[in-house]
Amino acid sequence: MIINVQRTGPSTGLPTRTQQADLLSAAFLSHGDTKHPILLPGSVKECFELTQAAFDLAERMQTPVFLLTDLDLGMNNWMSEPFDYPAKPLDRGKILTAEDLERLGGFARYRDVDGDAVGWRTLPGTRHPKASYFTRGSGHNDAAKYTEDPEEYQAVMDRLAQKFEKMRALLPAPVVVKGGSSQNRKSGIGCVAYGSTDCALTESLDQIKQRYGKDVDYMRIRAWPFAHEIHDFVASHDRIYVVEQDRDAQLASLLKLDLPAAQVTKLRSILHYNGLPVDAEFITAQFALQEGL
Repeated sequence: MIINVQRTGPSTGLPTRTQQADLLSAAFLSHGDTKHPILLPGSVKECFELTQAAFDLAERMQTPVFLLTDLDLGMNNWMSEPFDYPAKPLDRGKILTAEDLERLGGFARYRDVDGDAVGWRTLPGTRHPKASYFTRGSGHNDAAKYTEDPEEYQAVMDRLAQKFEKMRALLPAPVVVKGGSSQNRKSGIGCVAYGSTDCALTESLDQIKQRYGKDVDYMRIRAWPFAHEIHDFVASHDRIYVVEQDRDAQLASLLKLDLPAAQVTKLRSILHYNGLPVDAEFITAQFALQEGL
């Protein structure tokens, strides 16, 4: 599990300034068809809570997990509700004990025996001659043996894609701050954002209502791959403003890769990337400019 407190770049950038510009690099880090789940806390309390969730997800789904916060949350002083002490044990996922191995006679490390795209594993130190397996970075089959067989390689890649898709239902759900689905939405306009953008955007929506008489709905994203609720939120609005703190619209880019083609044209970007935390006045001004208010 990797925690990334995002600051400005490229390279050393501005060491004491904030940004949200590592989203794409974390999502696709490595070569080839690689995808990593990302958790996106929006408060100091969520940084605490989602860190445990990230450890559980990494073990349960047997994959690297990134938790992306930003320097505004990571370095500045924030008021917070008290942290709740974890009430549930750590989720170690699918573990085979020595007794299991004795009963089974062995196991294939990456074989999908349950149809959930996750293989069973043993922990280091398990006292059984069948407990060991070889972890390699090169091509392997479901028994963890080296292979260059095209069909075996493709089967592994398809299993990884299936596992990533299943994570949508396991990740922290988005938070509907205002409005939501077509049944309870207040507006034909919606906003999505993540992380420390939340406070400024919430204040901006009040300004937009007071100054221009417009209701704007808002959903805060907390994880990637995106939950199906985010698809529904976009589908139930005429246009969606993606508010983020980077130059290249990285959150909007991930949404475009994930949404049906007909929904992509609804997306508009509000981008803040000068290193200072985004503020409500900036968002309100950019919204008014694009809306022609």
